[in-house]
Amino acid sequence: MSRYHVPGVAVGILHDGTVDVDGWGVTSVEHPLPVDADTLFQIASVTKTITATVIMRLVEQGKVRLDAPVRTYIPTFALKDTDAAARATVKHLVTHTGGWLGDCFADFGNGDDSLERYVAAMVDLEQITPLGEIWHYSNSSFTVLGRIIEVVTGRTYEWATRELLFAPLGMDHSVFSAAEAIVHRTSVGHQITDEQPRVVRPWAFPRATTPVGGVVSTVRDLMTYARFHLGDGTASDGSRLLSEENLALMRTPQANADLDRRVGIAWFLRDVQGLRLQYHGGVAIGQQGVLMLAPQRGAAIAVQTNSVRGGLLHGDVTKWWQKHYLGIEQPAPVYVELAPSRYAKLAGHYTAELSDARLELADTGLLYRSHSHNRLRNDPPPQDPPPSRVAFTSDDQFTLLDGPLKDTRGEFLHANGDVRFMRVGGRVYRRAGI
Repeated sequence: MSRYHVPGVAVGILHDGTVDVDGWGVTSVEHPLPVDADTLFQIASVTKTITATVIMRLVEQGKVRLDAPVRTYIPTFALKDTDAAARATVKHLVTHTGGWLGDCFADFGNGDDSLERYVAAMVDLEQITPLGEIWHYSNSSFTVLGRIIEVVTGRTYEWATRELLFAPLGMDHSVFSAAEAIVHRTSVGHQITDEQPRVVRPWAFPRATTPVGGVVSTVRDLMTYARFHLGDGTASDGSRLLSEENLALMRTPQANADLDRRVGIAWFLRDVQGLRLQYHGGVAIGQQGVLMLAPQRGAAIAVQTNSVRGGLLHGDVTKWWQKHYLGIEQPAPVYVELAPSRYAKLAGHYTAELSDARLELADTGLLYRSHSHNRLRNDPPPQDPPPSRVAFTSDDQFTLLDGPLKDTRGEFLHANGDVRFMRVGGRVYRRAGI
C-alpha cells in the first residue's frame, strides 16, 4: 500500500469452502474511516460479469437468445455502420466483438430513460473494426445489454439485477448509486499527484453506464457472488438460478481476446499450467479492483482498492494467491532484441478515445508515452504517467517496464502488411496517418 500509494484495500479469499475477508487502511485521505470487509467500493467493470449473469438468467428463462440479433429486442438499434447494426447479435455484445467505439461515457441524466437515450445516441458511434473480426474492449456494448434487460423485464436495469441476482444470492450490501451508498461505509477514489494520494472527483459514472461499471459492492458480497459462479447454479436456499450448462458456458471460450487471453460470456479466461483462471478487473474514477476465480479448485480472490495505482497492488496480491493457494506461477517473460529497422517501423503516434500513445525511438529501443484525454473531467485531472521502456517478447508483442504502467502488455495488429493498430489494455489504438 505504501509503495503504490493505496490508502485503502479490502481482500476476500475463498478456499476449501471457507471465506476469509478483511480490510486495511482508510476509505479517504480527507475523511478517513477504517476499511473493513463490508466497506463499499466501486467494482467498476467487474459489473460486466453481473450484467452478463442477468442476461444468462433471461436466456435460461427463454426470454433472450445469445445468437439473436440485437434488433430482436431493440428494433431501433442503430450505429454509423448500418450493416453492423443490422447483423450485431447478443453474443457480439457479451464478447466485446461488435467492433464499434467502446469507450463512450456520455451522460444522459439520472432518469429511468438514461439507458434508452444512450442506446439511441449510439447511431453516432464509429465502427472502429469490422463486426466480429478484431476483438477490443467495448463498454458501450454492455449498456446495450442493460437496455435489453430493461426491455425484456419491463423494469429498470437496477431493479432487474437486484431481483434476478442480488436478492436470491443474498448480496445485501451491493448497490448502484451514490444515493444508496451514502448510508454505508464507502470508499472514495484517489488520484496520485506529486506522489501523494488525493481524493478525485466525480465519484460515480453516469447512470447510463451502470450496466458497464456501476455496481458498488463489498468483498464479502463478491465472495458470495464468486461462490455462486463456482457452484452448480443454485442459490444458498437451493433455488436454481442457472443450469450447470449455462453456468459453465460463461467460462467457456467464445472468442480470442488479446495476447493469451480469451473471453467467455463477459469473463476473461487464461490457462496457466493447466489451470483455468476466470476473472475480470475494474477501473473506476480512482478505484481499481479484480475478481478472480479458479473453477477447477473451487477457489476465488477479490481485491478492491481506492487508488488509481491499485492495479499494481492487486496484481501483486493475485500473483501471491496463485502461487501460495493454487501452486501456479505465471511464466516470466523472455525478452528479445529487435532490429533497429523494426523499432523504426513501430515508432509513431497511436490514437484512441480515452488516451493517445506515442512510441519514440531511444537508445534502449522504444519509449512509450501516454496522454489521457480526461473525458470524465476528473478533478484533479489525471497526471500522465512517466515514459516507460518497451521490452519485446516477439516482433509484435511487448511489455512496459516502468512506473504505473509496469507489466502492462500490448501487441501490434497488421492489415495489408502494415502496422494498423496497437492493442494495449484491451483497447485498440489506431496508428495516426493510416
